[in-house]
Amino acid sequence: MNTVSKSLALVLTGSLTANAGAAQAATPAPADAVIPVKKSTLVNLVDLLVQRGVINQDEGQGLVQAAEQEAVAAQAKAESANAARGANPAGNSGTSATANPDAAQTAAEWAGEPANAAGKTGKTKHVAYVPEFVKKEIRDQVRAELKAEVLQDVKRDAKDEGWGIPGALPEWVAAIHPSFDMRIRFADEFYGKDNEGGVSNAGFGSDGSQVGPYNWLAINRAATGNQAGLQTQVGINPNEAILNNQKDRLRLRERFRLGFEANLADGLKAGVRFATSNINNPVSNDQTLGNTGQSYQFAIDRAYLQYDFLDERKTNWFSLYAGRIINPFLSTDVVFDPDLSFEGVAGSFRLPFNRGSNKLAGYKTPNPTARFGINQGQQTPDSLFVTLGVFPLQDIDVSVNDKWLYAGQVGADWLVWQDSRLNLAASYYEFHNVQARRNPVGSHAYDWTAPQFVQKGNSMVAISDANTLLPNCTDTVGCLFGLASEFKVFNATAMFDYAGFGDTHVLFTADYAKNLGFNRAKILSEFGTSSFGGIVNYADNEARTTAYQVRVDVGAAELRRWADWNVNLAYRYVQRDAVLDAFTDSIFHQGGTDAKGWVMGLQYGLAKSTWLNLRWFSTDAIDGPRYSIDTVNVDLNARF
Repeated sequence: MNTVSKSLALVLTGSLTANAGAAQAATPAPADAVIPVKKSTLVNLVDLLVQRGVINQDEGQGLVQAAEQEAVAAQAKAESANAARGANPAGNSGTSATANPDAAQTAAEWAGEPANAAGKTGKTKHVAYVPEFVKKEIRDQVRAELKAEVLQDVKRDAKDEGWGIPGALPEWVAAIHPSFDMRIRFADEFYGKDNEGGVSNAGFGSDGSQVGPYNWLAINRAATGNQAGLQTQVGINPNEAILNNQKDRLRLRERFRLGFEANLADGLKAGVRFATSNINNPVSNDQTLGNTGQSYQFAIDRAYLQYDFLDERKTNWFSLYAGRIINPFLSTDVVFDPDLSFEGVAGSFRLPFNRGSNKLAGYKTPNPTARFGINQGQQTPDSLFVTLGVFPLQDIDVSVNDKWLYAGQVGADWLVWQDSRLNLAASYYEFHNVQARRNPVGSHAYDWTAPQFVQKGNSMVAISDANTLLPNCTDTVGCLFGLASEFKVFNATAMFDYAGFGDTHVLFTADYAKNLGFNRAKILSEFGTSSFGGIVNYADNEARTTAYQVRVDVGAAELRRWADWNVNLAYRYVQRDAVLDAFTDSIFHQGGTDAKGWVMGLQYGLAKSTWLNLRWFSTDAIDGPRYSIDTVNVDLNARF
């Protein structure tokens, strides 16, 4: 039985006890006499409470005994009052009680007698008596129940109103919210001993032909004089144009990011984030250790304005972004690497549903990028959404040739059951002016079509060859190379976050991508088989334009404290021209496309906002020369 039930029972019992004692007050009794309590309303109530299990038998007997003792006390009090009236019948006024019917009635009510003094009929007034120990129990119970709630309210008010911040500080100090995260990575790469080509055999296959894998970025930079030292070596030593695929290596890498976000007005905020960076690599903020004491590169990773329109019910109807912004799309690392920032403008427009329910009252939207490699989008549960974006990729002197990304996404974010959440999205990403164009002989008109950044995997063609008569062009390695295909990527993504096990979530993810821009006939008509097949790419010349991934995550949605955990398992298959290799995951198969394999991960909380992320990748090339890589990454992460 809880304290409140006991207290209510005792209050009722105390009230009846007082009435019973007052009713017997008119009958004198010896001072040491115990007045028996008949099996009346009081005793019946006590018996009923015992039968219902509200109190036990001993407690019931105690209540009856307490009632008897209080009745004796009440009788003694009544006798004292009667004696006082006998000594001074007229009271202070000098008149008799019978001469003052109201006074007689008052005295009778005090003694618990029927108020019919002087022949006047009245009603008995009962005053409930609450024992002191019952009052104390009630006070203690109420205090215990209210203490936690009051403390929460005080803390909330202190945070909202900025208690403790000196009044001398300007308002903008409280409007700025800093963020920080740091990662130390141990990256171990193991290459298959039967890999073909590569630096160990001078980049040549069994038939004497050069088979790669090619370092297209180094080749293009050397041809344009952007990398002194390779400019002449590319033509002399083919190994400079070949990626490592034989020598295992261990690297220590570090990522540091410091951001600030400021609330400018209702719904409007500005942000900036600084990060270690490779400057020329948009999909990695890692800085490799081992620079002989040289300073790290530090760059502006994000700089943006964001406006969120919220109505009076705090429903977010749309968000607008401009600048160097976060990835606004629901997506996975099949299409976009987690470190990729978008440059341009975007807007996400929402149509809420279930607004009449209270499902969202206690729901806190988790960090959309808490699970590595997955972006659940900048959305609000129980809404349909449309996200549109226009992003410049490369500014060319002649504006008509600028490279752009036009992107659109439609989807639904649905809180289907308690905290279980379903995300569905269909996306279309069109990359404009990214495909190569062939230079006329002796011309450099289309040199701008060479990409500023690539990883590996996409089909490449020669924009210009030795016939352009540049001093560092040879019959083996041409001058500049570009993307053979256009990229118009359709992407379908589904995520179901099941929260039926409390803090342990189960997240199922399925992702599919298809490049609709690949046109084999157009590529062959412009570049011919000699530059599209054989040395530059794969001999079959067939479309390889499909990618997919299935993944399951089990554990905490976000690691915040000691012993939080999460495990994941995924299988990924990305054909060479399914997505743009420059923007896809930089770790799977050491970046790029034309890869398939498994990914396993384990995350474990080491302390508050500190956790370990262990991931293992086992990948193989889909087409072309044999090329397998196993990668183990051990990340120590911290943030505030």
